[in-house]
Amino acid sequence: MSRSVLGIIGGSGVYDLPGLEDVVELPVATPWGDPSDRLRVGRVGHTQVVFLPRHGRGHRLSPSDINYRANIDAMKQAGVTDLVSFSACGSYKEELPPGTFVLVDDFIDRTLRRENSFFGQGCVAHVPFSHPVGPALQELVARAATAEGIAFQRGGVAVCMEGPQFSTLAESRSYKRLGYDVVHMTSMPEAKLAREAEITYAVVAMVMDANRERAQRLFSRLARDFPTQHIPCPVGSDRALEGAILTSPEARDPALLARLGTVARRVLAGS
Repeated sequence: MSRSVLGIIGGSGVYDLPGLEDVVELPVATPWGDPSDRLRVGRVGHTQVVFLPRHGRGHRLSPSDINYRANIDAMKQAGVTDLVSFSACGSYKEELPPGTFVLVDDFIDRTLRRENSFFGQGCVAHVPFSHPVGPALQELVARAATAEGIAFQRGGVAVCMEGPQFSTLAESRSYKRLGYDVVHMTSMPEAKLAREAEITYAVVAMVMDANRERAQRLFSRLARDFPTQHIPCPVGSDRALEGAILTSPEARDPALLARLGTVARRVLAGS
């Protein structure tokens, strides 16, 4: 088992994490371009934490303008093993009123123009994604929410739309009839890229309200109680690249392999 490093990506309204100690701000260069902001690396008790504001401080980036590949590569460079994404969302269900947190465990991807893979021509890979959220990590988030008395639903389907416009009425009615739970704009391709980088991923979708204080309490409790050693993911998210790369070694593009040096180092080193 490896030592846990807890990554937090903050969405709308979550631009900082009070309570971090020994904080260092790190500019990170990636082969995919610049991440949304500098990484804030610190600790809460025994837990090492890496924080990144998804939209940049000051909310400079729309969901379509975020460099998701750079963000995940930067997290991987920082040693993150478990990544929890906080995201504002809208609700399709009356039983999920404003202020409710939804621990999403599946997605409908309606994004249109985002780079959604580290792999491609010159090194093809197909990772399993039927269970996009790590259940053991989600359990830790659920325990933290329970301990803090935060209302939440465990499980749910999130529609991830391209934005930046909100849905039409016809779209919202359609998704509601299909039984989906919430809608937001940032889990895709973030979750897909985390899987390719073998980082266990979970989402806290916050139904729109003044959620900052609750989000900070949830983070603080999660970090304080986080296990020292990374818990192997029951659905294999931390081993997703095993057997996933199909391109034969002699046919792989050296330039792409160089870009994959961080996210796929574990499997490429032995091939």
